Amino acid sequence: MRASNLAFAQPRPREIHREQITPQARRCRKKFLRFFPGGFEDETYLAWERDYKLNANREWDRMLNQSAYSALLREGDYAEIALRAVRIEARTNLIFSFEKMALRDAVKPAAGARMFATGLYDFLHGKGRMQERFERWCDVVARLPRKQTRVLTWPIVTVFGFLAEPEKHIFLKPNVTKTAAREYGFPFHYQSRPEWKTYASCLDFAETVRDNLGDLGPRDMIDLQSFIWVQGSSEYDE
Repeated sequence: MRASNLAFAQPRPREIHREQITPQARRCRKKFLRFFPGGFEDETYLAWERDYKLNANREWDRMLNQSAYSALLREGDYAEIALRAVRIEARTNLIFSFEKMALRDAVKPAAGARMFATGLYDFLHGKGRMQERFERWCDVVARLPRKQTRVLTWPIVTVFGFLAEPEKHIFLKPNVTKTAAREYGFPFHYQSRPEWKTYASCLDFAETVRDNLGDLGPRDMIDLQSFIWVQGSSEYDE
């Protein structure tokens, strides 16, 4: 079993101290359980929110695990790396269609494919703290060729880390996350241009949710991002 698979093992529910959970957080929990009474094991939850994200992660592990990725880099096959990454993401509904198009246009030129492939590898597997790697990745995305729509958006910047390593990276959809944080009572720091402080704040939000839902046993950022999505998306308006 590879190390990251440990993140998907069934976690042991743990005791939580309900007196430390705010009324807003309790309301968010109740909302989630109204839609998914079985929590993170609910069959509808798995079908609607978790399974397709987990399947994309498994495809990433098959096509762009670190060994395969580094081999393609050594061969200089940047276009193949970009193609695989874009194809895996395309099977999800995580980013908008216009962002998918902007991303495809950005990695189509040889220079764009090389920047994307080397920059993403550095973000996922490079040296330095996560903050340093994330900031370098934002710089890379900002410099990708732009045809019409801008490429430097929060969904594009965060989707590949989320698909590749959902045990440590989260997907950030701005309006949904801001709404969810407001409903939860979490002081989410947000800047529209991707930067570390906002991403770190989103990770802190997810960890706060993890702590508050310990008895439900969230496995990884897929479960935490899905919980946040339920709180902030119009799909789950009551």
